[in-house]
Amino acid sequence: MPAKTDEKLNSFARDAAMAAVSGLAIEPTSLVSYASSGVVAVIGDEQACKAASMMSAVLKPHLILSDNSNPAGNTCIRICQRDVHVEGYLGNFVITLQGGDDDVDIVKADLVLDLSDTALLAMPLKPPGYIASASTESDMQLAIDELAQMTGTFEKPKYFEYDSSICAHGRSGITACRRCIDVCPADAIKSLRESIEVDPNLCQGGGACASACPSGAIRYVYPSADDTLSLIRRLLNVYREEGGQDAIVVFHAAETEIPDSYAGNILPIVIEELASVGIEIWLSALAYGARTVLLLDDDRVPDQVRRELKRQLLTSTEILAGMGYSADAISLIDSKKFIPACHPEMPEIRPATFAGSGNKRQSAFMAIDALYEQASTVVEKQPPVMATLTPGAAFGEAIINDSSCTLCMSCVSACPGNALQNGQDVPQVLFIESLCLQCGMCTCTCPEGAISISPRILFDREQRNHSRSLYEEPPFCCVSCGKPFATKSVIDNMMKKLSGHWMFTDERAKQRLMMCEDCRVVDVIQDPEMMERDLHRGRITH
Repeated sequence: MPAKTDEKLNSFARDAAMAAVSGLAIEPTSLVSYASSGVVAVIGDEQACKAASMMSAVLKPHLILSDNSNPAGNTCIRICQRDVHVEGYLGNFVITLQGGDDDVDIVKADLVLDLSDTALLAMPLKPPGYIASASTESDMQLAIDELAQMTGTFEKPKYFEYDSSICAHGRSGITACRRCIDVCPADAIKSLRESIEVDPNLCQGGGACASACPSGAIRYVYPSADDTLSLIRRLLNVYREEGGQDAIVVFHAAETEIPDSYAGNILPIVIEELASVGIEIWLSALAYGARTVLLLDDDRVPDQVRRELKRQLLTSTEILAGMGYSADAISLIDSKKFIPACHPEMPEIRPATFAGSGNKRQSAFMAIDALYEQASTVVEKQPPVMATLTPGAAFGEAIINDSSCTLCMSCVSACPGNALQNGQDVPQVLFIESLCLQCGMCTCTCPEGAISISPRILFDREQRNHSRSLYEEPPFCCVSCGKPFATKSVIDNMMKKLSGHWMFTDERAKQRLMMCEDCRVVDVIQDPEMMERDLHRGRITH
């Protein structure tokens, strides 16, 4: 029978653990600067005029009006049925009113107070310096007071780093992965076709982009994953050393309200935003010895961010269930339903000792490996070596249809994770499953539609990291010199496509298709009919 949990000892251990991590250093990041002189573009009808009259001398209103009001005679521009487009951020807003080619007004402002019936900017997280306010006087006063605090010079951390070399967004004009773009609630990320661009002035540190990124190309850096993992490991180690039992880690944003008192085994970790930690952090917390990981959701989480959290949560629970652990060991719960005392879902395991590597996928795999190694002991049965995952997971395999593949290697050159590789000595496509992002770039690139992807997780580390052949063919050798230079399927496909072409009607020309590049050039020069034909067509001049 398990020993009864000592609530007093747990509370003491938690206090000691929280004190131990309170002074941990966070690796600094660069800063993003804003400067505002208080020029406010106020957009709306007569309510905009009223808002302008309520502003102190700190703010300088510039009215953009949808009606004919303006009793105080402030500087204004009339919308006059023109489209209004707002872009920018604190200190650098540009409002464009567009009718026709010759009917354009441009307003530059430091701040925007949007009193339109429907906000002109629809993204869930509006740019810094933009406020869309209801038109009641009390709401307007609150907005005006907030805008008045946005004059001067400001700095904030740059929350992200981006490595385009491992980004799965685009290759050769083909777009595959859009996860960061689709999940960003601030519309701070845009496509550059081959890569993405993040506007640091629009980014507000939500972190969903980094959690959604399958490769780790975009990383959350304030705090970094390394710093977060170090904090969790230290927190749980001290908690255990001080006699604490059944640790439950609770991630929550600073603004999320939680009860003033809760069970001694609950260890709250405050993060910038709920989505700034993802699957590699959650699984690592369990590997470090947490018995449950809770993610406190509240009304502030934008819908697309919540959808991404649930997608990652599904992947993590499928991985845990595949090993035989409880699928509820990681849970997204409504902060209003947070119970001050929670039941542990994970069995007690030997805590892992790995440190954060700075590589998202490596951290995830180290946590998975640590949990899998003990699963057969604590779950009382041998778990399978593989678990099927729901589409959308960032782990899985690629499959080649050998009746369609011509070994053109377009998939190899396009693969952003380097999971697909070219054989060195024979025509073949090699595959390393641990590197596969399930981004779909290979399926989009393959001209024959011969490759597909399937989400799953291989628990066998050696098998997951082993290079295996997906498809190979014997090399086709030059009919002249015997040097291997292509595959039989490539030559057959070329012969089929060029059948009937005027240049390859005679047998010698057809044979030339089966020669390597060097022998083909020699044969052309030695073929009098080919030389005569090229002279006649103007390809060779004296």
